[in-house]
Amino acid sequence: MEAINYFSATVLGLVQGLAEFLPISSSGHLALLQHFFGIEGDSVLVFAVLLHMGTLVSVFIVYWRDVVELFAELVACIKDIAAGKGPRFYSNPTRKLGLMIIIATIPTAIIGLLFNDTFESFYSRMGVVGAGLLLTGTILWVAERFGKNDKGIEEMSFVHAIIVGVMQGLAITPGVSRSGSTLFGGLIGGLNREFAVRFAFLISIPSILGSFVMELPDAIKMGTQGVSWGPVIVGMIVSAVSGLVAIKAMIKIVSGKKLTMFSFYTWTLGIIVIVYALIV
Repeated sequence: MEAINYFSATVLGLVQGLAEFLPISSSGHLALLQHFFGIEGDSVLVFAVLLHMGTLVSVFIVYWRDVVELFAELVACIKDIAAGKGPRFYSNPTRKLGLMIIIATIPTAIIGLLFNDTFESFYSRMGVVGAGLLLTGTILWVAERFGKNDKGIEEMSFVHAIIVGVMQGLAITPGVSRSGSTLFGGLIGGLNREFAVRFAFLISIPSILGSFVMELPDAIKMGTQGVSWGPVIVGMIVSAVSGLVAIKAMIKIVSGKKLTMFSFYTWTLGIIVIVYALIV
C-alpha cells in the first residue's frame, strides 16, 4: 500500500478542510480518497488526528470572539457558583449559549463512546459510504424546504440542543456530514439561519476535540515510526486554510438558502459510490 506523500497529503488536507464544514461529509470523502490512493497503515491514524486539529484551528480563527466570550462566561459562572449565587445560566445570552453547547455535546459524546468502533468498521465499506452520502443529501433538502428559521439563542431550549447533538452524533457514520446533520437539527428545530450555522460550528469544537482525545491513544500506541512528517504537516496546514475558506463560504450559503445544491452533489456522488461498490 502507498504511504502518504506530499500530493496525497495536500489533497486529503484540502478535502478534510472543505468537507468538514461544507455539508458533503469529510469522513465519506476521506474514506473514498484513502481507498483510491491505496493508503493504509499506522501513519493514517496519526495523519487523521492532525488533520482534525487543522480544521479546529480554522474554527478558532473565525469564531475567536465567541470562544473568548464563552471562556470568560465559564470563569464568571464558576465564580458565581463559588459565591453561592448558583450557575445563573440564563443571566445573559453568552452564558446560555455555553449551556446549550454543553447540552448538545452530551448526546454526541454518548453516541461516539458507545458506537464509535461499530461505525469505524463502515469506513472500508463503500456501499455504506454511498448510503451515508444519499442520507446527507436528503436531510439537507428537508432542512432547506421545511425549516422555519425564526428562533435565536433567547428562544432556544434544551430540546433544540439535544436534537442538534443527536444529529451530530449520528454523523460519525461515514458519508453523513457533521455540518449538514447539525444544520438539519437546528433548522428543523426552528433556529434562524445565522444562529443555526454559528451554533453548528461552535459545537464542532468539543466534537473535534473529543475525536482527537479518542483517537490520540491509538495513534500513540501505533507510534510515529514510518510517519512522513513533512507531508503530515503540509496536510494539516492545508486543512486549516481550506477549513477557514469553507466556514466563511458556508455562512453565506446558509444565509442565501442554497443548501440544496449540496443535496444534488451528495446524491450524485452517493449513487456513483454505490454502483462502484456493487460492481467491484
